[in-house]
Amino acid sequence: MKQDLDRLMEERGLDAAVISGNTYGNPSLIYMLNGANVSNGDVIKKRGEEPYFVHSPIERDEAVATGLQLINRSTYNLAAIMKEKGDFLAAHVEFYRRLFDDLGVEGRVGFYGMDDAGAAYVFLKALGDALPHVEVCGELTQSLIEVARGTKDAAEVAMIRESGRLTCEVVRETIAFLRRHRVEDETLVTEDGSPLTIGRVKQHINHLMAERRLEDPEGLIFAIGRDAGVPHNAGNPDDPIRLGQSIVYDIYPRRVGGYFFDCTRTFCLGYAPPEVEKVYWEVKACVDAVIAATEVGKLTRDLQQLTCDFFKERGHPTIDVDEKTDEGYVHSVGHGLGLAIHEEPFFSGLSNNQRTVQPGHVFTVEPGLYYPSRGFGVRIEDVVWVDENGAVHNLTDLPYELVVEME
Repeated sequence: MKQDLDRLMEERGLDAAVISGNTYGNPSLIYMLNGANVSNGDVIKKRGEEPYFVHSPIERDEAVATGLQLINRSTYNLAAIMKEKGDFLAAHVEFYRRLFDDLGVEGRVGFYGMDDAGAAYVFLKALGDALPHVEVCGELTQSLIEVARGTKDAAEVAMIRESGRLTCEVVRETIAFLRRHRVEDETLVTEDGSPLTIGRVKQHINHLMAERRLEDPEGLIFAIGRDAGVPHNAGNPDDPIRLGQSIVYDIYPRRVGGYFFDCTRTFCLGYAPPEVEKVYWEVKACVDAVIAATEVGKLTRDLQQLTCDFFKERGHPTIDVDEKTDEGYVHSVGHGLGLAIHEEPFFSGLSNNQRTVQPGHVFTVEPGLYYPSRGFGVRIEDVVWVDENGAVHNLTDLPYELVVEME
């Protein structure tokens, strides 16, 4: 949470943090701007002090919504600095030198946000060379902002809940749409008698999301048969929708404040083959077991190992035995969810993963079993939240129904 930033900065030996870039696609900056509708800028936070937002002059009114202390970029007359230095890089460095001097930024300074890797390298190297009183710092994994974002406050959970409510509406409406189609030769057909395809279903899903002002920057998965047996196969647009084949429907849009939701349901239309039914209920039982084992202080890798052990006991290949397996259980059991679709906490099964479940964590529980050689796959995914008292809440308001009866 943001309230943890000073503690996290102290633990990392950081005197200040700079979060920069364009806002779109930049969850770290979005996080610091408290949902304000601005396109770019810099948030500068000194340890133990309230942050500043350095904003464009044309967004001065929108910048007020951040609730941060404001600095209008025009104060520094960038055009004059450019004329003085005659070089974009030198002018950019001089702008930050003056800004840092005015704010008293010195010591170890961490830099965060999104930018072209090469441009960031050139600028930060030049800045470090030009400012002897500033040590430019970066973090490769579990960075300051990522860890802070990993635990959510009540307002963030409320936004995730709302995104979840709308997402679950879309799933229910999608299934209703499928059920309205008639069946010929075990294939769903449209009014003109042509087969209903994955592509047509996705068009309808996109319409349902648009009605609810849900964005889907990461796309969605609606895969049938063999494609359902490869975890991230999005689905072949030309595939017809047939009875008795497993359909993996994984939808992960965002809306309020840029917060994502993520849920998956697997179902068969009309009937389910016995082998699919057996695997489905094993996956559902695993979801229940993981949620039941979730508690504050639990190593996230232990939840991954629990999943592997659960499936091994039932005769399935697992990633901990063979990391190259492409059948059985082949991925991690979950991931954190928030302003990015994948964020802290992560659930790697490696021994160096020391992450633990903490109050405020919101993450997915999504075990799956995949058998493309046998023409099916099954994944069930719920989103859970661990509240400030350590209670675990399932935020996914959807039933578990393998067979969808046709009208």
